[in-house]
Amino acid sequence: MSFHSLNYPSYILSHVNTHKTLSKARMNPVLAIPPSSVVLHADESGNFHEPKKISGLMRSDSSDSLLSQENTVGIIGGISANSNVNFLRKLVQWSSKAGQDSLPFVLCSDPVLSKELLLHERNSFTSLGRQNENFQLDHTKIVENLRGKRVFLERSGARCIVMPCHISHSWHDEASKGCSVHFLHMGECVARELKEAKLKPLEAGSPLRIGLLATNAILSAGFYQEKLQSEGFEVVLPDKATMDHTVIPAIDPLNRKDIEGARNLLRIALQFLLVRAVNIVILASDDIIDLLPQDDPLLKKCIDPIDALARSTIKWAEAAENGT
Repeated sequence: MSFHSLNYPSYILSHVNTHKTLSKARMNPVLAIPPSSVVLHADESGNFHEPKKISGLMRSDSSDSLLSQENTVGIIGGISANSNVNFLRKLVQWSSKAGQDSLPFVLCSDPVLSKELLLHERNSFTSLGRQNENFQLDHTKIVENLRGKRVFLERSGARCIVMPCHISHSWHDEASKGCSVHFLHMGECVARELKEAKLKPLEAGSPLRIGLLATNAILSAGFYQEKLQSEGFEVVLPDKATMDHTVIPAIDPLNRKDIEGARNLLRIALQFLLVRAVNIVILASDDIIDLLPQDDPLLKKCIDPIDALARSTIKWAEAAENGT
Protein backbone atom coordinates (compact mmCIF):
# COMPACT_ATOMS: atom_id res chain seq x y z
CA MET A 1 0.00 0.00 0.00
CA SER A 2 1.40 3.37 -0.90
CA PHE A 3 1.26 6.35 1.44
CA HIS A 4 -0.70 9.48 0.61
CA SER A 5 0.61 12.77 1.95
CA LEU A 6 -1.80 15.16 3.58
CA ASN A 7 -0.66 18.62 4.58
CA TYR A 8 -2.90 19.90 7.37
CA PRO A 9 -1.24 22.18 9.89
CA SER A 10 -3.18 21.29 13.00
CA TYR A 11 -5.04 18.12 13.92
CA ILE A 12 -4.49 14.77 12.25
CA LEU A 13 -6.13 11.55 13.32
CA SER A 14 -5.00 8.37 11.66
CA HIS A 15 -5.12 4.62 11.64
CA VAL A 16 -1.91 3.53 9.98
CA ASN A 17 -1.89 0.40 7.87
CA THR A 18 1.65 -0.33 6.79
CA HIS A 19 1.64 -3.84 5.30
CA LYS A 20 4.87 -4.90 3.58
CA THR A 21 5.77 -1.60 1.98
CA LEU A 22 6.56 0.21 5.23
CA SER A 23 10.32 0.02 4.88
CA LYS A 24 10.07 1.61 1.46
CA ALA A 25 7.65 4.37 2.48
CA ARG A 26 9.03 7.88 2.74
CA MET A 27 7.63 10.23 5.34
CA ASN A 28 6.41 13.63 4.22
CA PRO A 29 8.05 16.55 6.12
CA VAL A 30 4.68 17.23 7.73
CA LEU A 31 3.18 13.75 7.95
CA ALA A 32 2.56 10.73 5.77
CA ILE A 33 -0.60 8.75 6.42
CA PRO A 34 -2.58 6.19 4.45
CA PRO A 35 -5.97 6.63 2.79
CA SER A 36 -7.77 5.12 5.81
CA SER A 37 -7.88 8.25 7.94
CA VAL A 38 -9.83 11.23 9.20
CA VAL A 39 -8.41 14.73 9.30
CA LEU A 40 -9.66 17.45 11.63
CA HIS A 41 -8.39 20.92 10.84
CA ALA A 42 -8.17 23.62 13.49
CA ASP A 43 -7.43 27.26 12.77
CA GLU A 44 -4.98 29.45 14.65
CA SER A 45 -7.53 30.03 17.43
CA GLY A 46 -7.89 26.30 17.98
CA ASN A 47 -11.43 25.99 16.57
CA PHE A 48 -12.25 22.78 14.74
CA HIS A 49 -13.60 22.65 11.23
CA GLU A 50 -15.77 19.81 9.94
CA PRO A 51 -13.82 16.53 9.88
CA LYS A 52 -12.80 15.24 6.48
CA LYS A 53 -13.31 11.50 6.21
CA ILE A 54 -10.82 9.90 3.86
CA SER A 55 -12.15 6.36 4.19
CA GLY A 56 -13.76 4.04 6.75
CA LEU A 57 -12.07 5.13 9.95
CA MET A 58 -15.38 5.95 11.64
CA ARG A 59 -16.86 2.61 12.69
CA SER A 60 -20.60 2.08 12.57
CA ASP A 61 -20.49 0.48 16.04
CA SER A 62 -18.52 3.34 17.63
CA SER A 63 -20.48 6.55 17.40
CA ASP A 64 -18.82 8.24 20.37
CA SER A 65 -15.18 8.00 19.32
CA LEU A 66 -13.08 7.99 16.20
CA LEU A 67 -11.20 4.78 17.01
CA SER A 68 -12.34 1.83 19.11
CA GLN A 69 -9.30 -0.46 19.25
CA GLU A 70 -8.08 -1.30 22.74
CA ASN A 71 -4.49 -0.43 21.79
CA THR A 72 -5.22 3.04 20.35
CA VAL A 73 -2.57 5.61 21.27
CA GLY A 74 -3.30 9.31 21.67
CA ILE A 75 -0.40 11.65 20.89
CA ILE A 76 -0.21 15.27 22.06
CA GLY A 77 2.07 17.06 19.63
CA GLY A 78 4.83 19.22 21.00
CA ILE A 79 7.06 22.11 20.17
CA SER A 80 7.55 21.28 16.49
CA ALA A 81 5.94 19.28 13.68
CA ASN A 82 9.32 17.71 12.91
CA SER A 83 9.59 16.17 16.38
CA ASN A 84 6.04 14.83 16.04
CA VAL A 85 6.92 13.21 12.72
CA ASN A 86 10.15 11.78 14.16
CA PHE A 87 8.22 10.07 16.96
CA LEU A 88 5.55 8.80 14.56
CA ARG A 89 8.15 7.38 12.21
CA LYS A 90 9.66 5.35 15.02
CA LEU A 91 6.27 4.32 16.40
CA VAL A 92 5.05 3.09 13.02
CA GLN A 93 8.25 1.34 11.97
CA TRP A 94 8.98 -0.32 15.29
CA SER A 95 5.40 -1.49 15.89
CA SER A 96 5.07 -3.17 12.47
CA LYS A 97 5.98 -6.83 12.34
CA ALA A 98 6.23 -9.04 9.28
CA GLY A 99 3.65 -7.17 7.28
CA GLN A 100 1.23 -6.61 10.16
CA ASP A 101 -0.48 -3.29 10.74
CA SER A 102 1.18 -0.80 13.06
CA LEU A 103 -0.76 0.28 16.11
CA PRO A 104 -3.66 2.75 15.68
CA PHE A 105 -3.04 6.31 16.81
CA VAL A 106 -4.66 9.71 17.10
CA LEU A 107 -2.36 12.72 16.72
CA CYS A 108 -3.28 16.15 18.02
CA SER A 109 -0.80 18.71 16.68
CA ASP A 110 -1.84 22.28 17.47
CA PRO A 111 0.19 25.31 16.26
CA VAL A 112 -1.19 27.40 19.12
CA LEU A 113 0.25 25.02 21.70
CA SER A 114 3.51 24.79 19.76
CA LYS A 115 3.91 28.57 19.88
CA GLU A 116 3.22 28.65 23.62
CA LEU A 117 5.80 25.93 24.28
CA LEU A 118 8.36 27.62 22.05
CA LEU A 119 7.88 30.93 23.87
CA HIS A 120 8.42 29.17 27.18
CA GLU A 121 11.58 27.55 25.84
CA ARG A 122 12.99 30.82 24.49
CA ASN A 123 12.33 32.61 27.76
CA SER A 124 14.44 29.99 29.51
CA PHE A 125 17.59 30.67 27.50
CA THR A 126 18.87 32.89 30.28
CA SER A 127 20.99 31.15 32.92
CA LEU A 128 19.41 28.79 35.41
CA GLY A 129 17.56 30.59 38.17
CA ARG A 130 17.21 33.84 36.20
CA GLN A 131 13.94 33.27 34.35
CA ASN A 132 12.01 36.46 33.80
CA GLU A 133 8.49 37.23 34.94
CA ASN A 134 6.83 36.39 31.61
CA PHE A 135 8.39 32.94 31.84
CA GLN A 136 6.26 32.29 34.92
CA LEU A 137 3.01 33.76 33.61
CA ASP A 138 2.47 31.38 30.70
CA HIS A 139 2.08 28.18 32.74
CA THR A 140 -1.68 28.28 33.28
CA LYS A 141 -2.41 28.78 29.59
CA ILE A 142 -0.15 25.89 28.61
CA VAL A 143 -1.65 23.57 31.23
CA GLU A 144 -5.18 24.34 30.07
CA ASN A 145 -4.15 23.68 26.48
CA LEU A 146 -2.52 20.36 27.35
CA ARG A 147 -5.56 19.28 29.36
CA GLY A 148 -7.83 20.18 26.49
CA LYS A 149 -5.78 18.06 24.11
CA ARG A 150 -5.79 15.16 26.55
CA VAL A 151 -9.59 15.26 26.92
CA PHE A 152 -9.94 15.49 23.14
CA LEU A 153 -7.81 12.37 22.68
CA GLU A 154 -9.70 10.46 25.37
CA ARG A 155 -12.98 11.24 23.62
CA SER A 156 -11.43 10.20 20.31
CA GLY A 157 -10.90 6.68 21.62
CA ALA A 158 -7.30 6.79 22.85
CA ARG A 159 -6.55 4.24 25.57
CA CYS A 160 -3.08 5.59 26.25
CA ILE A 161 -1.77 9.17 26.02
CA VAL A 162 1.82 10.14 25.21
CA MET A 163 3.64 13.45 24.73
CA PRO A 164 6.77 13.15 22.54
CA CYS A 165 7.97 16.55 23.73
CA HIS A 166 10.42 17.21 26.55
CA ILE A 167 9.18 20.63 27.64
CA SER A 168 5.53 19.48 27.77
CA HIS A 169 6.47 17.09 30.57
CA SER A 170 7.05 20.08 32.81
CA TRP A 171 3.27 19.95 33.30
CA HIS A 172 2.67 16.22 32.98
CA ASP A 173 1.18 15.96 36.47
CA GLU A 174 -1.26 18.80 35.84
CA ALA A 175 -2.18 17.59 32.35
CA SER A 176 -2.76 14.01 33.49
CA LYS A 177 -4.88 14.91 36.52
CA GLY A 178 -8.26 13.20 36.15
CA CYS A 179 -7.16 11.24 33.08
CA SER A 180 -9.25 8.08 32.58
CA VAL A 181 -6.59 6.18 30.59
CA HIS A 182 -2.87 5.44 30.79
CA PHE A 183 -0.68 8.53 30.45
CA LEU A 184 2.96 7.60 29.94
CA HIS A 185 5.74 9.82 31.28
CA MET A 186 8.88 10.05 29.15
CA GLY A 187 11.10 10.43 32.22
CA GLU A 188 9.70 7.26 33.75
CA CYS A 189 10.17 5.40 30.46
CA VAL A 190 13.86 6.26 30.14
CA ALA A 191 14.55 5.67 33.87
CA ARG A 192 12.88 2.24 33.67
CA GLU A 193 14.92 1.24 30.61
CA LEU A 194 18.16 2.26 32.30
CA LYS A 195 17.18 0.31 35.42
CA GLU A 196 16.41 -2.78 33.36
CA ALA A 197 19.78 -2.46 31.59
CA LYS A 198 21.51 -3.35 34.89
CA LEU A 199 24.38 -0.93 34.35
CA LYS A 200 27.46 -1.04 36.59
CA PRO A 201 29.19 2.04 38.04
CA LEU A 202 32.30 3.06 36.13
CA GLU A 203 34.19 3.66 39.38
CA ALA A 204 34.29 1.04 42.11
CA GLY A 205 32.37 2.09 45.19
CA SER A 206 30.66 4.96 43.38
CA PRO A 207 26.94 5.33 42.66
CA LEU A 208 25.66 4.71 39.17
CA ARG A 209 25.72 8.11 37.48
CA ILE A 210 23.56 9.29 34.59
CA GLY A 211 24.33 12.54 32.75
CA LEU A 212 21.54 14.84 31.62
CA LEU A 213 21.94 17.41 28.86
CA ALA A 214 19.00 19.69 28.13
CA THR A 215 17.87 23.30 27.96
CA ASN A 216 17.42 25.45 31.06
CA ALA A 217 13.64 25.05 30.92
CA ILE A 218 13.84 21.26 31.08
CA LEU A 219 16.58 21.18 33.72
CA SER A 220 14.69 23.69 35.86
CA ALA A 221 11.50 21.62 35.66
CA GLY A 222 13.42 18.76 37.30
CA PHE A 223 11.22 15.88 36.15
CA TYR A 224 14.05 13.87 34.59
CA GLN A 225 16.13 14.25 37.76
CA GLU A 226 13.15 13.15 39.89
CA LYS A 227 12.37 10.05 37.83
CA LEU A 228 16.01 8.97 37.61
CA GLN A 229 16.68 9.50 41.31
CA SER A 230 13.59 7.46 42.18
CA GLU A 231 15.26 4.51 40.42
CA GLY A 232 18.45 4.98 42.45
CA PHE A 233 20.57 6.86 39.92
CA GLU A 234 22.79 9.83 40.69
CA VAL A 235 22.07 12.54 38.13
CA VAL A 236 24.96 14.65 36.85
CA LEU A 237 24.09 18.00 35.26
CA PRO A 238 26.26 20.46 33.36
CA ASP A 239 27.46 23.26 35.62
CA LYS A 240 26.59 26.91 35.07
CA ALA A 241 29.76 27.61 33.07
CA THR A 242 29.09 24.68 30.74
CA MET A 243 25.49 25.80 30.22
CA ASP A 244 26.49 29.41 29.61
CA HIS A 245 29.43 28.70 27.31
CA THR A 246 28.42 25.52 25.42
CA VAL A 247 24.79 24.38 25.68
CA ILE A 248 23.03 27.73 25.41
CA PRO A 249 25.43 29.19 22.79
CA ALA A 250 25.00 26.04 20.68
CA ILE A 251 21.47 27.16 19.86
CA ASP A 252 22.75 30.30 18.11
CA PRO A 253 25.00 28.58 15.53
CA LEU A 254 22.28 25.98 15.07
CA ASN A 255 19.80 28.71 14.18
CA ARG A 256 22.37 30.20 11.81
CA LYS A 257 22.81 26.81 10.13
CA ASP A 258 26.35 26.60 11.47
CA ILE A 259 25.98 22.89 12.16
CA GLU A 260 29.68 22.24 12.71
CA GLY A 261 29.89 25.04 15.25
CA ALA A 262 26.91 23.68 17.16
CA ARG A 263 28.36 20.15 17.01
CA ASN A 264 31.66 21.28 18.49
CA LEU A 265 29.91 22.98 21.39
CA LEU A 266 27.78 19.88 21.99
CA ARG A 267 30.87 17.67 22.03
CA ILE A 268 32.44 19.88 24.69
CA ALA A 269 29.32 19.63 26.85
CA LEU A 270 29.18 15.86 26.45
CA GLN A 271 32.85 15.47 27.34
CA PHE A 272 32.27 17.53 30.50
CA LEU A 273 29.67 15.00 31.66
CA LEU A 274 31.57 11.89 30.53
CA VAL A 275 34.74 12.79 32.44
CA ARG A 276 32.61 12.79 35.58
CA ALA A 277 32.20 9.02 35.23
CA VAL A 278 28.62 8.92 33.99
CA ASN A 279 27.53 5.66 32.35
CA ILE A 280 25.36 7.36 29.77
CA VAL A 281 24.10 10.83 28.86
CA ILE A 282 20.44 11.56 28.25
CA LEU A 283 20.03 14.04 25.39
CA ALA A 284 16.74 15.67 26.37
CA SER A 285 16.52 18.39 23.74
CA ASP A 286 14.96 18.47 20.30
CA ASP A 287 17.50 21.12 19.31
CA ILE A 288 20.58 18.96 19.83
CA ILE A 289 19.44 15.35 19.50
CA ASP A 290 20.19 15.09 15.77
CA LEU A 291 23.27 17.32 15.71
CA LEU A 292 25.95 14.64 15.82
CA PRO A 293 26.42 12.33 12.81
CA GLN A 294 25.27 8.76 13.37
CA ASP A 295 28.83 7.43 13.27
CA ASP A 296 30.08 9.79 16.00
CA PRO A 297 31.49 7.64 18.83
CA LEU A 298 30.02 9.99 21.43
CA LEU A 299 26.51 8.87 20.45
CA LYS A 300 27.28 5.40 21.81
CA LYS A 301 27.24 7.03 25.23
CA CYS A 302 23.93 8.84 24.68
CA ILE A 303 20.25 7.92 24.82
CA ASP A 304 17.24 9.66 23.28
CA PRO A 305 14.18 9.73 25.60
CA ILE A 306 11.92 9.84 22.53
CA ASP A 307 13.18 6.35 21.65
CA ALA A 308 12.39 5.12 25.16
CA LEU A 309 8.89 6.61 24.94
CA ALA A 310 8.25 4.92 21.59
CA ARG A 311 9.40 1.54 22.90
CA SER A 312 7.28 1.87 26.05
CA THR A 313 4.27 2.89 23.97
CA ILE A 314 4.64 -0.19 21.79
CA LYS A 315 4.98 -2.44 24.86
CA TRP A 316 1.79 -0.98 26.29
CA ALA A 317 -0.04 -1.40 22.97
CA GLU A 318 1.04 -5.03 22.63
CA ALA A 319 -0.13 -5.79 26.16
CA ALA A 320 -3.44 -3.99 25.56
CA GLU A 321 -4.03 -5.86 22.31
CA ASN A 322 -3.33 -9.20 24.04
CA GLY A 323 -5.50 -8.27 27.01
CA THR A 324 -2.64 -8.52 29.48
